[in-house]
Amino acid sequence: MTSIVATSDKSILCRLHCRNIHTSANLPEISEVFAGLKSASIIGGNAARTDAGRFSYWAAQPIEILEFKTGQDDPFGKLQKVLVKYKLEADSKTNLPKKMFCGGWIGYFSYELGRYIEKLPATAIDDIALPLIRLCFYDRLIAYDHLEDNFWLIALELPDDTEKPEDKLDALGQLLAESKQILVSKPAHANLDSIDLSRFRSNIDKDYYLCTVEKIKRYIYDGEVYQINFSQRFECNYDSRPIGLFHWQNYYNPSPYASYIDGGDFNIVSASPEMFITIADDLIQTKPIKGTRPRLNEAIKPDLQAKQINARNYKELLDCEKEQAELNMIIDLERNDVAKICRPGTRTVIQPRTIETYPTVFHAVATVAGRLREEISFCDVLKALFPGGSITGAPKIRSMEIIDETEPTARNVYTGSIGFIGIDGSACLNIAIRTIIIKDRTAYAQTGGGIVADSDPEAEWAETITKARALLAGITATQRRKRPIVEIKSINTKSEILEKTPDGKSFS
Repeated sequence: MTSIVATSDKSILCRLHCRNIHTSANLPEISEVFAGLKSASIIGGNAARTDAGRFSYWAAQPIEILEFKTGQDDPFGKLQKVLVKYKLEADSKTNLPKKMFCGGWIGYFSYELGRYIEKLPATAIDDIALPLIRLCFYDRLIAYDHLEDNFWLIALELPDDTEKPEDKLDALGQLLAESKQILVSKPAHANLDSIDLSRFRSNIDKDYYLCTVEKIKRYIYDGEVYQINFSQRFECNYDSRPIGLFHWQNYYNPSPYASYIDGGDFNIVSASPEMFITIADDLIQTKPIKGTRPRLNEAIKPDLQAKQINARNYKELLDCEKEQAELNMIIDLERNDVAKICRPGTRTVIQPRTIETYPTVFHAVATVAGRLREEISFCDVLKALFPGGSITGAPKIRSMEIIDETEPTARNVYTGSIGFIGIDGSACLNIAIRTIIIKDRTAYAQTGGGIVADSDPEAEWAETITKARALLAGITATQRRKRPIVEIKSINTKSEILEKTPDGKSFS
């Protein structure tokens, strides 16, 4: 496999070990077990992952953590230094499925990292104050192959290891065994259409939103931009378990680029449907989303009216000239970004505009790809493409200036990227939309949409509400749940599994 991560003569050589097993373990229970471990990271964990690279991953207890915070210098220098620190031995040959993450870094890049790529204003208030970069290096993980329905235990052997690779694999197998001793019950249902929005605080009110859309349209009429992604943020008190919210999203709103990050004093629960970049060998792909319509979940509401409404909304999105033009603008932007790092003549639109179906919405998507030049590093990729054009606007730099001017609070992880960078040079990162940040007993959920010349302010407002409902429904349903969601099936485990009840007491 061709790596895009430049190596160093002083790199720590790692040897790959793996074990393929078939087991009846279920994904929610594995997520539950890993959530109890330090600095857990989960990618996927639901059936929708089949359409996003085929694999789900669980990792915890990293051997190294990189955090870059606002006010520090040289993020890409620090990032490059850690990315070249570990190198996969050339003769580490296994029978792992192609494109499976084999160990390395998992974490996120905040939207505000873009200020270290271009000179941009920073007037938005950073009231959540998360690190701009947080990456954990994992020397072991569990991977699930959704197509083959089997699990892989993966471990990296480092030169100074005090633990044998077989012991690492055995420990992972024990975690799978523990997951089979518990049962994560079906999350409480919440009606998306009846969510009480008044219990959520917003960083802007509706009048401000509508006036700002008109202001953005004036920028467009004046020729400064073609499109701006403008968003609002909801928040409320939240003192339930973040993994419970992850379970809820994976059950009712399964998304192909879902993820869960335990950052110590904060958690991230993402139900993102959008891929930022995927890198395998020398092929890079990006898949922007532009265009949304609501969808009723026919599995929950299987009546004729729901099917008729969904068919109407699907066709409306398919035929909408405004939405077509909006996506075309972003396709052009992404083609230009990809051209900065790819071999001449290799960039192409491999998937033209397509309508994809998700549990609560329809989305219009396209995929742009290219072949990376040999000298390109992962940091070069970030500098060329980050943040994704679908969540800034076009042209990108002026759009980000207007976003800073019009949005009162910093976005943090929202519209940044979450995913992995493999020790073999592979990578897969989402666009962190439909993403909830939980910190200091507060949950934050942000949604937005692309504003263009003929945008209707009321319709744009309604779109942000449509996108927010599934997130706010999950927050509502899991808040102060009166009964535990985990049941112990057997006490014959080597470790005790504890669950906190709403009154703070625990049971085992």
